[in-house]
Amino acid sequence: MKLQLEGQQWRVRIDEDELQTLLAGGAVTAESHAAGRFSLVASVRLSSGSEAALEGEASHWSLALPEAPVRELAGRLPTRDGLLFELPAVTPAQSLQVRFDVDVRDSARRLKAARQGD
Repeated sequence: MKLQLEGQQWRVRIDEDELQTLLAGGAVTAESHAAGRFSLVASVRLSSGSEAALEGEASHWSLALPEAPVRELAGRLPTRDGLLFELPAVTPAQSLQVRFDVDVRDSARRLKAARQGD
């Protein structure tokens, strides 16, 4: 899992194996020990809810994504289009946009190889 944080916009990018983990009911976790100074742990899982939800604190957080749109995205792969979730806050300036996408380079390579093999 790759994380990109820029102000109130986050991007969560997973590969296809990690997507399969999510679809099977597991969680995908990214962890960094920051040169032994502190730890950062971020995890993503699917939920039965209709909205994305963020729990935890800065050094250890969990993002729950609604299962239905993630499964729909999985059915459209390979695609460069991802999902965009809006997490509201007390003030609009604190609202968080989370873009979730799947790295489809593996699928694209397999499709290309299959076409060339025909």
